[in-house]
Amino acid sequence: MASYILYKLILVIVVFSVSLLVAMYSTYAERKIAAFLQDRIGPNRAGPFGILQPLADGVKMFMKEEIIPDVSNKWLFILGPCIAMMTACMTGVVIPWGDKLLIGGREYSLQITDINIGILYLLGVVSIGVYGIMIGGWASNNKYSLLGAIRASSQMISYELAMGFAIIALVMHTGTLSVKEIAQMQNGWHWNIFYQPLGFLIFIICAFAETNRAPFDLAECESELIGGYHTEFSSMKLGFYLFAEYINMFISSAVISTLYFGGYNIPFADHFIHNGNVLSVLGTLFLFAKIFFFIFFFMWVRWTLPRFRYDQLMNLGWKILIPLSLANVALTGILMYLTGRIH
Repeated sequence: MASYILYKLILVIVVFSVSLLVAMYSTYAERKIAAFLQDRIGPNRAGPFGILQPLADGVKMFMKEEIIPDVSNKWLFILGPCIAMMTACMTGVVIPWGDKLLIGGREYSLQITDINIGILYLLGVVSIGVYGIMIGGWASNNKYSLLGAIRASSQMISYELAMGFAIIALVMHTGTLSVKEIAQMQNGWHWNIFYQPLGFLIFIICAFAETNRAPFDLAECESELIGGYHTEFSSMKLGFYLFAEYINMFISSAVISTLYFGGYNIPFADHFIHNGNVLSVLGTLFLFAKIFFFIFFFMWVRWTLPRFRYDQLMNLGWKILIPLSLANVALTGILMYLTGRIH
């Protein structure tokens, strides 16, 4: 029992550390990718090729003056970024980062916890994340912050509906709410992207909106709202908001890779590799390769597409994605009936 608890504690620390590390270097990757797409050099002063730039940014955030506006609600002003950061870090606990390791005759899962309602947990924690933005924007007592908070909350509520329906179709197809079971079902080339292409398209569009990434970054629209909900924040409270966005992008990429692209499964690798531990490690590396591809995709879209107008954002959510997601649920049910999977 003690070894099991110790292993889970180590796994929690590793997942938390990796999430922070990937988020930290995503800021560097974003600036380098933006520079490449815009024919610039990007960060190149802090360390070789600017590789230490994220550390320099972190030190800058810690060293900046801590300012809490006199007219703000101080406790909620502090609580907002804490909620945003906490919910971002909570989502990774149900993601299977690999299969299992055999150590000393005992099996250890590369997943912090496998709850049978993992999908509901993910959707629930993502829904709580909006409170961090809403509370921070309202507590600032700044009209631009409040506008950004209202935009963020209405945007997330709107797109969560379409995302939920896309997940319902996936759950109908797989017959389980467990993230680990969904990953295990995709062994070989049985990836859900082939069975739920429309659901994947809806899910990834909603993921952009949920993470407030361009072209859906209306909550922090610099051209009209200065910085949106985090306008009044400084030092590490601002850092928490910015960092939470990159952690959410990392977790969203992990969820997309797990639910639709086979997760840690390497097609037919078990025919050639018979050592379970080696297969598990390679599977984890394969999963991270997919995650890094989707992180690149998030960044590529940001520097390629212009920002939506707010009415276009709402029209896309309510008039296009929700009807499409409902049609996808109906189509999934019809196909399951015709193939005899339901009676």
